[in-house]
Amino acid sequence: MTLDVTIITGMSGAGRSASADVLEDLGFFVIDNLPPALVAKVAELGRGTEGPQKFALVIDVRSGEFVDALIAALAELREMGASTRVLFLDAADDVLVRRYEATRRKHPLAAGERVSDGIASERNLLEELKGQADIVLDTTELNVHELRDRLRELFDVDQSAGALQTSIVSFGYKHGLPLDVDLVFDCRFLPNPHWVEELRPLPGTDPRVREYVLSQPETGPFLEEMQRLFALLLPAYVREGKSYLSIGIGCTGGRHRSVVIATELARILEHDGVAPRVHHRDVGRE
Repeated sequence: MTLDVTIITGMSGAGRSASADVLEDLGFFVIDNLPPALVAKVAELGRGTEGPQKFALVIDVRSGEFVDALIAALAELREMGASTRVLFLDAADDVLVRRYEATRRKHPLAAGERVSDGIASERNLLEELKGQADIVLDTTELNVHELRDRLRELFDVDQSAGALQTSIVSFGYKHGLPLDVDLVFDCRFLPNPHWVEELRPLPGTDPRVREYVLSQPETGPFLEEMQRLFALLLPAYVREGKSYLSIGIGCTGGRHRSVVIATELARILEHDGVAPRVHHRDVGRE
């Protein structure tokens, strides 16, 4: 059996411990606060026994020369033939501050009493690692139950080798860009159903809104261009070893146009042999 090693890391307060609990429930052998220098040792032990073959290792900035050591450990794992992924948990700074204030804990990098200073230092330290992560999961808007559901979507699946796990999120620009998307498409060039009185209160999942958006002269060519683009990109991502792809589709409020286009993009990708998961982040917001 191929050794499967998931590194859980990211911003303090973004949900590392909660994520570890979810992966443990999914059958991963979880080790918390592991120094990067011991990552390869754990993998060697796992490969040489009849025990668990799926490991989730929680690593944070308290672990000494964190970033360089972790990147080196990942390279060593891949040389051993292990399947690896890095799950990076992130959240908006103001949310991280509120979470720390609620728990009354000290931030590990806060030299004084200001949590915000520690967050700024940690974000700067982790910038390179975040850029190399396989999955960046934004927990800003997630409660613990929603986090569990998102992680189950990502990890509780049987993927064939070389498969590209894809997710699509619709969102509203006025509520902020998602932090955890690889590609973003803006569909605010389409006429807005918000200004059609009978459509305004309806979500983009309603057939009447869908018909309105799809009937616009720009919609068909836009979807055709997206189909050609992803016919090019998906095989290329797989060749380069990418395992996860997250796509954001945005409109003004995230209730109408982006919901319709995200759903249609999912249909396009399904036609090309990909089964994306679709999440409408802001469809219930005003």
